Amino acid sequence: MAKKTVRDIDVRGKRVLVRVDFNVPIKEGVIKDDRRIRAALPTLQFLLDGGASLVLMSHLGRPKEGPDPQFSLGPVARRLSELLGREVRLAPDCAGPEVEAMAAALQPGDVLMLENVRFQKGETKNDPDLAARMAKLADVYVNDAFGSAHRAHASTEGVAHHLPGVAGLLMEKELKFLGDALANPARPFVAVLGGAKVEDKIAVIENLLPKVDKLVIGGGMAFTFLKAGWDHEIGKSLLDAERLDFARAVVRDAGPKLLLPTDVVVASSIESPEGTIVPCSSMPSDAMGVDIGPETTRAFADAVRAAGTVVWNGPMGVFENPAFAAGTRALCEAMAQCPGTTIVGGGDSAAAIEQFGFADKVTHVSTGGGASLEFLEGKVLPGVAALQDL
Repeated sequence: MAKKTVRDIDVRGKRVLVRVDFNVPIKEGVIKDDRRIRAALPTLQFLLDGGASLVLMSHLGRPKEGPDPQFSLGPVARRLSELLGREVRLAPDCAGPEVEAMAAALQPGDVLMLENVRFQKGETKNDPDLAARMAKLADVYVNDAFGSAHRAHASTEGVAHHLPGVAGLLMEKELKFLGDALANPARPFVAVLGGAKVEDKIAVIENLLPKVDKLVIGGGMAFTFLKAGWDHEIGKSLLDAERLDFARAVVRDAGPKLLLPTDVVVASSIESPEGTIVPCSSMPSDAMGVDIGPETTRAFADAVRAAGTVVWNGPMGVFENPAFAAGTRALCEAMAQCPGTTIVGGGDSAAAIEQFGFADKVTHVSTGGGASLEFLEGKVLPGVAALQDL
């Protein structure tokens, strides 16, 4: 799905409406992590260098009933001003006559940020009237918000029906790395899936299993597969009883492709100060699995280090508790040591690789948790489909 990007258009003297993903954690007006803002800088600078003025739009959080000061993009506008080294004005809304006047007054090099698009109820409903009013603010539309591209909202999909739409540099990067991994991976192609819920990963497993050379499953979801394949005692570990038949079929069909834990760390709860290493074949009935064990960690790390392409989505354990972070940390390290293409699929995996200091040692860390999952499922993302084809 080759899409036009900012490289394919002339923006000199034009107003460019850019959908960014500035949904960053803010506490008491202070941004706790500005990675998503920094990730958009190459696109914004490229457009400014090309002679454009910018109108930026993003959502922040999930405001329930219209405007809410705690979800204002004011702190984001201030941080972006610092990063760009120029003033970023904040509009009072994301559409309407006052905002249109502010946009019309922009000169090349000026930057205007719209207030949180979710203050308008029509945003999440992909209201065509709201999309048309947003489109009045500019001449061209750029979507650089991969993390929101799986949602058909007014600012991600609707507006592209009113303005010529192209991908930003971050969106281009996401589509390239994830797309190449699925379409033409260097081999061996290894997929590592973790996290809590089997349900969240069913479509990913179905799409990836025929493509990969190794499917590595850890985290809380592994226990459903251990129960399905070998009827192991899993104690108080996570079990998705409704997905046992699916897990049984995967164990049967994957054969030697499938790598599951052989030992685990168990504890009485996820808050416990320490755990005990046990073989998967003899887990105690009164404990729960909270991390992969050392034998499993070595096997998983070896598979990752030997990969030509590896895609990882989902932690190996309760890494938020330092006592149960060893498996996830070792996987991050193995990703950093792998000489092939290494892709981290957003969400908790991205948080983990950043936390353990390996984010700059992998090929690509996706900015979209839900979007990267849907992409790996083989779905067409509405925010991407709406952009112009090459």
